[in-house]
Amino acid sequence: MTGAIVPLDQLSLGSSGRVVAIDWSALGQAEAARLRHFGFDEGVSVTPMHLGPLGRDPLAVKVGRMTVAIRRSHARAVKVTTEPA
Repeated sequence: MTGAIVPLDQLSLGSSGRVVAIDWSALGQAEAARLRHFGFDEGVSVTPMHLGPLGRDPLAVKVGRMTVAIRRSHARAVKVTTEPA
């Protein structure tokens, strides 16, 4: 069973989620291309790992086997559902 759908920036650190939707229209063309390059797509497993020290930005996210840093405003466009433990 999966949990509620939340923006990626609201998923607890260390909690795994699965991408259910990405609001590409909320992102600029460069930001959307960057997320696609990093492997963000529906069905991908993601885990927020760390927050930056200033303004809690950027957000380090594990995407598959890679860890990437994205802005929290970009993470808000990524909708995830929590995965069972």
